[in-house]
Amino acid sequence: MFNSTSKSAVLVKAVVTVGFTAALTIAPLAVAQDTHDQGKDSLDAAATKSVTGEVVDMMCYVDHNAMGEKHASCAAKCIKGNGPVGILENGKAYLVVGEHKPMNAELAEYAGKTITVKGKVAERGGIAMIENAEIVKK
Repeated sequence: MFNSTSKSAVLVKAVVTVGFTAALTIAPLAVAQDTHDQGKDSLDAAATKSVTGEVVDMMCYVDHNAMGEKHASCAAKCIKGNGPVGILENGKAYLVVGEHKPMNAELAEYAGKTITVKGKVAERGGIAMIENAEIVKK
């Protein structure tokens, strides 16, 4: 049949070839999409974490490494003034934001103190952030 030169044999060859090629092309894409969706769920779960560290105002911390009890009152003032607020854990600074809005009012009283926050961690271009953060009460 496949060695025949009739029009119907050529048509069958073309249909089989197209069908086989399409199956080879689409099957890996379907598997990749399923794997991607499963990875997304596990990434979202893994991206949520708790961070324990000192609350700092990011402007003074980045500019001149200001932190600790000696800087607490200045940090509180900067945080109340809506300067970016962060948490410093083991030498790594995280920008802390609530649900798409600053958390300055909630965090100002903790300036210079150690607390735990929980939220979704994201990092890009060397900047780490905890979003949808909430203060963990102990």
